Amino acid sequence: MILLIGTKNTNKIKEISAILRYFNVEIKSLLDFPEIADVDETGTTFEANARQKAEAWAKSTGFVTIADDSGLCVDALDGAPGVFSARYAGLDKDYTANNEKLLKTLQNTPDERRTAHFITVIACATPEKGTLFTVTGTVEGMITRELRGDNGFGYDPLFFYPPENATFAELPAHKKNKLSHRFRALEVFAAKFTDYF
Repeated sequence: MILLIGTKNTNKIKEISAILRYFNVEIKSLLDFPEIADVDETGTTFEANARQKAEAWAKSTGFVTIADDSGLCVDALDGAPGVFSARYAGLDKDYTANNEKLLKTLQNTPDERRTAHFITVIACATPEKGTLFTVTGTVEGMITRELRGDNGFGYDPLFFYPPENATFAELPAHKKNKLSHRFRALEVFAAKFTDYF
């Protein structure tokens, strides 16, 4: 069977494909369907956005689809950037600008209050039934005062993970993939997916 990963983000496609490589499915992404339009994320929660995207792309392609909405929630900022993580510094989804804005916003925040978590909500939908289920994965950490590491993407250079004494961007991909919020959500997804299919 074909499983569509609802994203054009090559970093996410690589990460999700690596985690799902043992499944007996043919993985496709939105890069295989350039004619399909993006879905506006109008939800106020990660789950609403994930469902919205999975349902729209399942209908337009005819394939079982998974779509996620992920973000960084900083406790000192009342959960911001949250659902606006990708567009925190503007509509063009600029990782560098997002990181710079976060550092500037937190510049006067003491270290002990720089706690944060990454969250991923994954929705799985079929063309006929809409959303079958959603799953959530989170990982707790701290926001550093400077960019550290060259791996990963997004806020990874600022997200310090205490058990590894490193930011996500300082970890090799295979290690980060086993610790990340996306991996934790995909582990739960794998069990539910097996039940449904």
